[in-house]
Amino acid sequence: MNSFGRIFRVSIFGESHGPSVGVLIDGCPAGIKISDSDFIKEINRRRPGAVGTTKRIEHDITIIESGIFKNRTTGTPILIRFENKDIQSKNYEQYLEIPRPGHADFTSKIKFMGFNDYRGGGHNSGRLTIGLVTAGVIAKKMIAPIKINAKLVEVGGTKNIKEIIDKISETGDSIGGLIECKADKLPVGLGEPFFDSIESMISHIIFAIPAIKGIEFGVGFKSADMKGSEFNDVFINEFGKTETNNSGGVNGGISNGNQIVFRVAVKPPSSISLKQKTFNFKKMKMDELVIKGRHDACIALRMPAIVEAAAAIALADLKMINEAMK
Repeated sequence: MNSFGRIFRVSIFGESHGPSVGVLIDGCPAGIKISDSDFIKEINRRRPGAVGTTKRIEHDITIIESGIFKNRTTGTPILIRFENKDIQSKNYEQYLEIPRPGHADFTSKIKFMGFNDYRGGGHNSGRLTIGLVTAGVIAKKMIAPIKINAKLVEVGGTKNIKEIIDKISETGDSIGGLIECKADKLPVGLGEPFFDSIESMISHIIFAIPAIKGIEFGVGFKSADMKGSEFNDVFINEFGKTETNNSGGVNGGISNGNQIVFRVAVKPPSSISLKQKTFNFKKMKMDELVIKGRHDACIALRMPAIVEAAAAIALADLKMINEAMK
């Protein structure tokens, strides 16, 4: 469904070219100080405009409908929305007949029996991640003093990010990237064994972000090539500090007090302006598709703020679950 969390619960709503998109947050404690500048800072980190990002520029003015009064959370559900103003829907009709390869045009049409709002990708659009970023602002305040930082570390397998973005933007193609996220000052004990492990919860919400195709914690897939004597993180003091952090700050699904480290693989955006041969479902034969409109060449450029927010939401829920069990 469109909700995440057991106690701190986040639901996103809207479609890319509908009247508005936004987020409903339930389970937030009363009294948390929130200002417009808190939201603006994070929303601007997600905003397009740089080379390699879409030319669709929304003003993204925060419209708080409920749950925040006099810059404090009230303890009741928080509803925040953002109006969609800069929309151009005419290019999306063709995808009913020729779905974009790699996109959700085909799967959404079948799942929702053709009743879905397909404009701009509808409910599957990256536009909806503004709701996650907004909820993340509140979540970050809830989990203080935990600090989360995500950054783009590679694009197309290289660390020469600007160079490759400049090149790919001229070709009409797109490219993927790698985001690294770190969380510091975690207490020992967040996360539950098995289904609500800290890795499970973070992975669950991270995969709700469009274009995410992989996640690894610590050394991740490299651990498959290591011996136990190489992988094991040896304790070096009474607080649980370890000499290495191959486990990424997690043992048995529970935070061990060391830095949480995970990396996220972001696929190349599906909407490219290069000609593609794909199936035409109306003509029932292969056809040529040329995608028009405004699209990101590298959505990974805008991902760090979204990944941070998603991790904060998961940690806020785990923190509240931990406190409820005491």
